[in-house]
Amino acid sequence: MEKENISEETLARLETLGARIAADAHDEEALIERGRLYWALGRRSEAIGDYLAAQRINPSGKATQLLKATYEILDYYNKDLYNP
Repeated sequence: MEKENISEETLARLETLGARIAADAHDEEALIERGRLYWALGRRSEAIGDYLAAQRINPSGKATQLLKATYEILDYYNKDLYNP
């Protein structure tokens, strides 16, 4: 992780969430929050990994909605952007 591009507050939050997840791998809220932080930092694959882990814990929870939105964003295609 490139620490110089990430605020101290964000780094501290990631460490706190990592410790929560290490202590309880079934902490759905921590996984979702860390996934959101990863997404905001541009670390898409790590965000998706956390969302998937949270979805395995609670298939009908918020992570399922986040994954759907994530895949819609990643799958977005505008033919006009590629064919000027």
